[in-house]
Amino acid sequence: MAQEKIPVRLYSEIGRLNAVLLHTPGPEIEAMTPENANEALYSDILNHNIVTDEYRYFRGVFEKCTRTFQVRDLLAEILTEPTIAEPLVRKSCAIDGCDFLVDELLSHSPDQLADELIEGFRFRDGIDSQNFAEGRYLLKPLYNLFFTRDAASCVHDRALIHTMAFHVRERESLIYRAIFEKFFQADTFCAQEACSTARTEGGDVQIVRNDLLCVGNGIRTNREGIDYLMQAHSHLGKFSIIAQQLPHHPESFIHLDMVFTFLGPHTCMAYEPLLRKSGIFSGMTTTLITIDNGKISYHEYPDILQALHSQGVDLEPVICGGSDEWMQQREQWHSGANFFALGEDHIIGYRRNSHTIEALDKAGFTVLKAEDVVDRNVNPFDYQKCVVTFAASELPRGGGGARCMTCPINREETSYL
Repeated sequence: MAQEKIPVRLYSEIGRLNAVLLHTPGPEIEAMTPENANEALYSDILNHNIVTDEYRYFRGVFEKCTRTFQVRDLLAEILTEPTIAEPLVRKSCAIDGCDFLVDELLSHSPDQLADELIEGFRFRDGIDSQNFAEGRYLLKPLYNLFFTRDAASCVHDRALIHTMAFHVRERESLIYRAIFEKFFQADTFCAQEACSTARTEGGDVQIVRNDLLCVGNGIRTNREGIDYLMQAHSHLGKFSIIAQQLPHHPESFIHLDMVFTFLGPHTCMAYEPLLRKSGIFSGMTTTLITIDNGKISYHEYPDILQALHSQGVDLEPVICGGSDEWMQQREQWHSGANFFALGEDHIIGYRRNSHTIEALDKAGFTVLKAEDVVDRNVNPFDYQKCVVTFAASELPRGGGGARCMTCPINREETSYL
């Protein structure tokens, strides 16, 4: 990568994308078994060969549309610097209780070490520890790394390093901090540095504009984390967060972006029970929290759209799964609301959610195939509004969609800023 640092600039969810960070899933996803899938935060195990084929076209769309970086490549590059490699390896080994591996790992080449920090380091005979006797790995694989959104995300001109809710993902945050501090022009900030019990994850944090966020409050991002985000932006004078309460179960509702994502300046994708506060969302609160020159106020709203309206943002929802309640449930389960905006009203998501794609078609979005964008040079921005769909049966079983698998770095300003 060139030495010139790319500035972090992200003041919306929908501005034309200039740079994005991805991680192509590797052998680490096949380190799961039915016994450890739950520990890895999966409800099923994935087939690497199929995932590779599916992810190729997802990645290819970004490589056609914007500047794209890979986590593994940047990690290997920073590991050439001992002042970065040593503390990263020591902290990683401390998390998994294998401090005795530090010197051995540091003796490896940067490329090999990058693979080991992502794919794990296998248990071997001669290790005298009951802690590892039942496992295959001394240093555990990062099963979830291809969900690049969760452990770090950009907010305005800073990189938010998230405090992960689960131990198995702690090393991801270490890697992202090192990458952002080396390659991108941004200060980093982290909730845990201010409050040991605070938790945030990128799937819960959505940027509306420079003075407004939407944040999910559920199993991954807690109230202390939201309080931290308020205080971290108090220097702006006036700043607001729309905090949307989420159910803790089942796992398809772990983040706000599993039920709500921005598509354009006047359009969003939403799971209807979230808007109607019905079913599993019955009793879930939507709270506008505002800090104005140090004074904090709270105001409850019937739903997230009305809370946004109160702040001058009017959105027309496209319903995940269309009009059929059963299809809504089925398609939400496989990330049918989890779209990512390449630019205003230019989005990408799973093709398998056919009722959702049909609803987008009815809302005026031209439906394109990722294969046409990648192999036939179809330009999504030749269309006024479009959804690029990519085929996937295996990737959705990991529990996330297009937004989960992206960490945008830089976007152009939008029409409603």
